[in-house]
Amino acid sequence: MPAMANFEQLTTEWSACIQQAATQGQRLRVRGGGTKDFYGAAIDDTVPVLDVRPLASILSYEPSELVVTALAGTPLAELEAALAQEGQALAFEPPHFGPGATVGGAVASGLAGPARASVGGARDFVLGVRLINGRGELLTFGGQVMKNVAGYDVSRLMAGSLGTLGVLVDVSLKVLPVAVCEATLMCAGVAQQTALDLLNRWGGQPLPLNASCWVRDDSASPVQDYLFIRLRGAVAAVEAAIPRLQADVQAAGGRVTLMDNAQAGADWQACRDQHLPFFTSPSPELCLWRLSLPQTAPALELPWPALVEWHGALRWLWAPPSAGAQLRALAQQLGGHATLQRASLAGGDADKLLAGVFTPLAPVQERVQRSLQQQFDPAGVFATGRGGL
Repeated sequence: MPAMANFEQLTTEWSACIQQAATQGQRLRVRGGGTKDFYGAAIDDTVPVLDVRPLASILSYEPSELVVTALAGTPLAELEAALAQEGQALAFEPPHFGPGATVGGAVASGLAGPARASVGGARDFVLGVRLINGRGELLTFGGQVMKNVAGYDVSRLMAGSLGTLGVLVDVSLKVLPVAVCEATLMCAGVAQQTALDLLNRWGGQPLPLNASCWVRDDSASPVQDYLFIRLRGAVAAVEAAIPRLQADVQAAGGRVTLMDNAQAGADWQACRDQHLPFFTSPSPELCLWRLSLPQTAPALELPWPALVEWHGALRWLWAPPSAGAQLRALAQQLGGHATLQRASLAGGDADKLLAGVFTPLAPVQERVQRSLQQQFDPAGVFATGRGGL
């Protein structure tokens, strides 16, 4: 009961605060642990913060039903630990980027980790939400089962909304059992295009391919290319896949090593949270760009350091802000888009704003997004611009 009393008190206070801001023409910025403050448009520090961290608790968890409901301020690590005790997990591997990551932030950012191409993204696991809109109204969307929505599935709009549609109060998420078997192959001497060709070939076969990462080690002498492959599934499936993948890599001129699972697990987590050496800026003048492309897109002939995830669908690049137009034109030509993930402080906010964080929406998409924001937040209380509008 104390948790529910705290819930009632906080949501009532938040609703009053939002209504007052709407009446006075003020804005509010929704914030959890702040681990994703770098993502989206530059933050205006003069805008008051509505901190969701005091609203933290796992409200319900039914392992047999594969569903968990948690308040938005619940630490993501706490939720993952509770799931792990039951042999379950958030299959989309939401990035933490720091120890303060919250459940609400994981959904509001809409980001996913290494397994995204195989299991789906954050949006695919959202079953229901409660939120307070820009009118101060507590609204409920979705529920705790997959097929309970007639019409538009509004709850999934919150994935990637970056707090621009309202304050997430709680979230119901689908969870999955942890795979009974896992193996990671480190394939050395595999060029990027060769890696993409192999991944595309494997994607058309019944293999338990879960995650992949290609990266070039510039610190080695000579420079070395690596492709990491994570397999997950039934023991028989994983054991049968390993020699098949080894043979394919060796035929392509690469060398294969089966990694220790503890070491591989730490490396995949570092990839998820962008703690790998690649994600340390090689130069103050460069920014981290995220290119979302079809998996079949070829290796990009660009002069900047790159890392490839999601079987080729996600390309990370360190490039200057001035390369934005070139990268976005190239991504669009290939059927994707480019996002400015992290801007160097040395580059200045002016460069970041000039480049733009997100690829501009098509006119129809922009009209739909503005209409949604008008419906959820007519007074613009949450119009911080973090979502691109």
